[in-house]
Amino acid sequence: MGTAQGTGTAEPAESRPGELKDVPGWFWPLDQVLFTWFLQRQTDLGTQGDLLELGAYLGKSAILLGHHLQAGETFTVCDLFGSDAPDQANRAESAGSYATLTRQAFERNYLAFHDTLPTVVQAPTSVITDEVAPGSCRFVHVDASHLYEHVRDDIEAARELLLPEGIVVLDDYRSEHTPGVAVAAWEAVLNGGLRPVCLSTQKLYATWADPEPVQEELLALLEARSDVSVSVQEAAGHRLVRARGRSMQPPPFPHSRHYTPPAPAAAVRSAAVRPAATARVRRLAVDLLPPVITRAVRRYRTGRTRTASRASTPR
Repeated sequence: MGTAQGTGTAEPAESRPGELKDVPGWFWPLDQVLFTWFLQRQTDLGTQGDLLELGAYLGKSAILLGHHLQAGETFTVCDLFGSDAPDQANRAESAGSYATLTRQAFERNYLAFHDTLPTVVQAPTSVITDEVAPGSCRFVHVDASHLYEHVRDDIEAARELLLPEGIVVLDDYRSEHTPGVAVAAWEAVLNGGLRPVCLSTQKLYATWADPEPVQEELLALLEARSDVSVSVQEAAGHRLVRARGRSMQPPPFPHSRHYTPPAPAAAVRSAAVRPAATARVRRLAVDLLPPVITRAVRRYRTGRTRTASRASTPR
């Protein structure tokens, strides 16, 4: 299932995530909802198979994937984690986009939510077919290089490693800065037998099996929600279900072992009103004194205010 310990040293408490939202990364609420639905559906149907993520960044999506790991399954994460890239173009991409990425940070974040690490392959994703058995995976998330040649090969690897009814998720399939991903993704759809199940703003969910059964179930789920807009289009013989979140909240997810509950709202309000309440009590006490003493107290306060004012005036 994984390794019990990380490789890094102790981290300051403020760098430890308390909730999934505290982990840096681009994993929007809609995609968290979709990951959760696809993975839970597989579990409910009794589908057994391993999980695989190509490209992990700091672990945000890996943490969610690991939460759906079933007994007897293996979760594998493949990432360079700062080690040498296989070619000059990939080295330039890694240096420009992921210079701060470390395996230590990934492991720290993951172990905040889980007792054991996934199987970590610190290498180019081109080695993954040597590390994972063919036809063993039920869910593969491809989020590594944005270069066309590498994404094309990652998609082919996913096809080899997936179960016949498995789901592959391609990140950044439509982003302006990742045209290589778009080319590789739609090439797989048009020429490689990949069948889209749905499209979010950031990710393409697809299968090499018949997409209609899962697509119909997903449409029923999405159309019943008020926080997502759904449209269906036809293109090149494919039914494309497009989903877009509208002020959507992520699905419930367990807190990390470092979670600290926020202070109760009543205590916060009490602390905020305490100075004002104290001032009101003092004013009330003065008003209830006999008139002679009240006038003396007010003359005393007025005298103190004037003395303080003269002392603060520059000469």
